[in-house]
Amino acid sequence: MAEQRVRGSRPATRRSSSRPSGVTDAAEAARQATRGLSRLIGHPAEGSSEVSPLEENRWRVCVDVLEVERIPDTTSLMATYEVELDEDGSLLSYRRLRRYRRGAADR
Repeated sequence: MAEQRVRGSRPATRRSSSRPSGVTDAAEAARQATRGLSRLIGHPAEGSSEVSPLEENRWRVCVDVLEVERIPDTTSLMATYEVELDEDGSLLSYRRLRRYRRGAADR
């Protein structure tokens, strides 16, 4: 006889009601911010350079974005954006903090 499997018949897991269902750590906040900002502004995010928890389960993330790609790569224009997320990882606000050449070092 052939074995039959029922689709979606995983055992139910309990979710703690005290634990938020959205962003729970800095790594997830960084992922959500880079993904959301990139979709919104249409430039590829290269990564995050700062993640800070705020009050009321919100997050502030600084995202580094490639704004203008040039050759050689060290002359490409980069920007750092400050992104604020709510507890579910939805983008609440963003603003560009600075714009710089990729090869430039901070002073």
